[in-house]
Amino acid sequence: MRVFLDRWEAEAKKDLKRIVFPESDEERVLRAVEIILERGIVVPYLIGDRPRIESKASELGLNIDGVKIRDPKYDVYFAEYVNEYMELRKEKNVSKEQAREKMLLPHYFAAMMLHKGHADGMISGTRAETKPFRPAFEIVKTKEHFHKVSGVFMMIWPENRRLLFFADCSTQINPDAKDLAQIAMDTAKTAKEFGFEPKIAMLSFSTYGSAKHSLVSKVIEATKIVKYECTELIVDGDLQVDAALVPEVAIKKCPHSPLKGDANILIFPTLNAGNIAYKLVERLAKAHAVGPIQQGLTKPVNDLSRGCSVQDIVDITIITAIQAQREIHENTSN
Repeated sequence: MRVFLDRWEAEAKKDLKRIVFPESDEERVLRAVEIILERGIVVPYLIGDRPRIESKASELGLNIDGVKIRDPKYDVYFAEYVNEYMELRKEKNVSKEQAREKMLLPHYFAAMMLHKGHADGMISGTRAETKPFRPAFEIVKTKEHFHKVSGVFMMIWPENRRLLFFADCSTQINPDAKDLAQIAMDTAKTAKEFGFEPKIAMLSFSTYGSAKHSLVSKVIEATKIVKYECTELIVDGDLQVDAALVPEVAIKKCPHSPLKGDANILIFPTLNAGNIAYKLVERLAKAHAVGPIQQGLTKPVNDLSRGCSVQDIVDITIITAIQAQREIHENTSN
């Protein structure tokens, strides 16, 4: 696993990004921030009351000297953030008092930091009430108004240095063909950002129409859309997972497939399939799951599993930093 993450950590250190952690009262976050500071991975920001944060860190025996702390109640940008939130939500007729209440919430304040260019990435979600999706949708926004967010996991097998991308495993419950195609194209972009040539399998319980069902038709249509929109991508579907990953099976089931049983991106037809698959592979096949990495937003905002470990937080911080580097480079190039 570390062969990939060590490489990305080295990249992150070359151009330090400002990553904000709204959950400053969460022990796992504070422990991760200590590691992040010690290794110099990013410039971490915590949101909340400074004395309370420092007291908790001291109780835990942590050294978080050097962390940036912003307290919404006393922040110099608070009034500006309130006004900006009102402007962003004017169609909802948000009052000043409502905007103030939102900006006092750490995960909303963090999202506004990102929106205003005062941070480069955001990581949150160890508790249900601090999940980053709502503030991300309201403040950070999707890349286009019609663009939907999806979540990809990197599944890493350290012993044979293998990595697969699984999507969507966290967000869209039952995407239609167009949305499924967008998930595939976004995941291809993510794979490229991390140095992989995308080879996309659009998964189904059917290979090349071996079964007839509306769920199969959706995958076939999504595959056609990807091929039309991104002619340069290597993509095939509908495919069963063995035909996508096992060359010996691919020769029998789909001998002319451009993937040749060597896909590195697996696009699942529903959230049911994707979420179950990644957890099974993580628990039974001993893969290390890094993610979910959110796709489709204008800035990097990543969610944490409520059961995440300290190492999971450190790993997604590295990923978020690389996303931020690539996002800034892409915007500069354009």
